[in-house]
Amino acid sequence: QVPLVESGGGLVQAGGSLRLSCTISGRPRDMYAIGWFRQAPGEDREFVGVITQSGTTTGLAASVKDRFTLSRDNAKNTVYLQMNSLKPEDTALYYCGATSRFSSEGRDYEYWGQGTQVTVSS
Repeated sequence: QVPLVESGGGLVQAGGSLRLSCTISGRPRDMYAIGWFRQAPGEDREFVGVITQSGTTTGLAASVKDRFTLSRDNAKNTVYLQMNSLKPEDTALYYCGATSRFSSEGRDYEYWGQGTQVTVSS
């Protein structure tokens, strides 16, 4: 079991920023790539980004790649999703997942957190 806990969500105005955190417990914590996904009400789950175990390589969805960045601090067992220039269409439940593959497909993820809500007002 690799419990994941997200934090950092909230309400922000359009154009604002938030930083989400995904804290990883269980062992081995640094053996997993961590991905972020989001899901808005009535919508399908959407891939946001993924970062490798080492943190040296990231992949971001086209819709966010110019605004969001991923980073990882393995000493703190935490992955960060920095979200800038937020738009109302970024409103969703954001959650992180752990995978042994560098993947944008939800089916490749073995463990999931419960999510943190991000709401962007216009």
